[in-house]
Amino acid sequence: MLGTFHAALDYASLGLSPTLREFHVFGFDFALRWYSLAYIAGILGGWWYLGRLIDAGNAPLTRLQADDFITWVTLGIILGGRLGYVCIYDPAKFAADPAAIVRVWEGGMSFHGGAAGAILAIILFARAKGLQALRIVDYVACVAPIGQLFGRLANFVNGELWGRETGTNWGVIFPGAGKLPRHPSQLYEAAGEGVLLLIVLSILFWRTPARRYPGMLAGAAIAGFGAVRFGIEFFRQPDAQVGFLALGLTMGQWLCAPMVLIGLYLMLTSRARADRLGLLQAA
Repeated sequence: MLGTFHAALDYASLGLSPTLREFHVFGFDFALRWYSLAYIAGILGGWWYLGRLIDAGNAPLTRLQADDFITWVTLGIILGGRLGYVCIYDPAKFAADPAAIVRVWEGGMSFHGGAAGAILAIILFARAKGLQALRIVDYVACVAPIGQLFGRLANFVNGELWGRETGTNWGVIFPGAGKLPRHPSQLYEAAGEGVLLLIVLSILFWRTPARRYPGMLAGAAIAGFGAVRFGIEFFRQPDAQVGFLALGLTMGQWLCAPMVLIGLYLMLTSRARADRLGLLQAA
């Protein structure tokens, strides 16, 4: 049974809107949306922080190469995130209306798809420039939580991807989600996938020799995200078109479980890669 929820927050009282401002120019209507701004802020913030990491020395790419790289990885994130959502979460809808695939302003992006798209972009970029792909992934993994932070905050502003029903006093009554308060799981994800992982990865990068071990930072990020997201999914309402799967777990949890294993593998094998590449001797 749900407990009392007299102190729950009514989302409508916050006065939030998915749209920051609307424009009418040359007979066309345009809208500046928080979700779009979150992507821009995440990319620009990640670009800035990547530059700081490169300046620390012994980086796998130069600042000039990073300026070129940002275009590659941005396309990978957007295309991968959209196609991942289409293929994993709602294939029936997009099969019936293929044109909806390009209507990204209607919402629907997958983190797992975006991560896969980013990794593919990194591999292609590294091959084109003759660089070490896994070491670039290490650096990108350190900046990725910035995008997650802004993205999850935008989800809350949009009043979407809410959590499961709760009787806690910090529950939120979201429009379109019924009369009962729900966990503000978007904020949980912003704190866990964004702030917490950013702090952990920053400590590993700046306070330990982790960046000399190819795959160590990437593994920590992948395993960390998988573990954090797996736990938060117990408070997050699963997508209506997917629901609960085997063992009562959600699609997100089934996708995160192998991430933890992959991340641990990368971490445990990073020392051997560092020895093979002579990175420890160079340090």
